[in-house]
Amino acid sequence: MKKLVIIMMLLAFVGVNVAIAADSYTYDNKKGTVTFNHKAHQDALGDCAKCHEGEPAKIAVDKDFAHTTCKGCHKEMNGPTKCNDCHKK
Repeated sequence: MKKLVIIMMLLAFVGVNVAIAADSYTYDNKKGTVTFNHKAHQDALGDCAKCHEGEPAKIAVDKDFAHTTCKGCHKEMNGPTKCNDCHKK
């Protein structure tokens, strides 16, 4: 019985970590790693169309997209806009 409880606890712990990891994406570049928390942005915006055009799907993020779409929205919504706010070394 003890083994079953321990196995169930381990599976629950792993499941929670997998679910949390699925909500975050990281992008590496020379200025540092940017971590994007999808759930936090989804909760704050409430409208997928603000970032996604058409059917929601993973966005190919590059410098131009991030510095226009993301930074522009951050300015409008009083989010972080300085380089080191998003890029972490």
